[in-house]
Amino acid sequence: MKIAVGTKNPAKVHAVQELFLKMNAGVQSVEVPSGVSSQPFSDEETVEGAVNRAKAALQITESDLGFGLEGGVTETTGGLMLCNWGALVNKQGQVWLASGAKILLPFDVARSLREGRELGDIMAELTADHDIRKKEGAIGVFTAGRITRKQMFLHIVEMLYGQYEYNQQEWKH
Repeated sequence: MKIAVGTKNPAKVHAVQELFLKMNAGVQSVEVPSGVSSQPFSDEETVEGAVNRAKAALQITESDLGFGLEGGVTETTGGLMLCNWGALVNKQGQVWLASGAKILLPFDVARSLREGRELGDIMAELTADHDIRKKEGAIGVFTAGRITRKQMFLHIVEMLYGQYEYNQQEWKH
């Protein structure tokens, strides 16, 4: 089985690779545009970016399955929250969606985001680590390392693939 993932971000790519490590499946990562703003600012925009990445990765690589993983932020009644979405697309055009846990962003980070800054840039400045988005990410920083970006996306990838497997079960048809 050939698997494509629409990003070169190591945290996202490693999440997909970890799932398929024992399945004798090749994982190819390709840089594709999300088709949304560089800082998605709603669940809807973040989902759209994930779907666009999955479809583009599948098309470019001619794989069996395409994954798109996108991080963003979303306004809630409790404040601005971190959100993460994933999409899985097959050759027939079926799309499965899954979301990761959400956490409230600190007030100063939320304010900077509302002023138009990108979370990755804010986090790089906050941690003095330019590559933070490729490692533990905001989720890792704001959970004191208990949940890393890779773990968050692995959870999403597992939910996506689990939905795909359920859909493939013979007894359902």
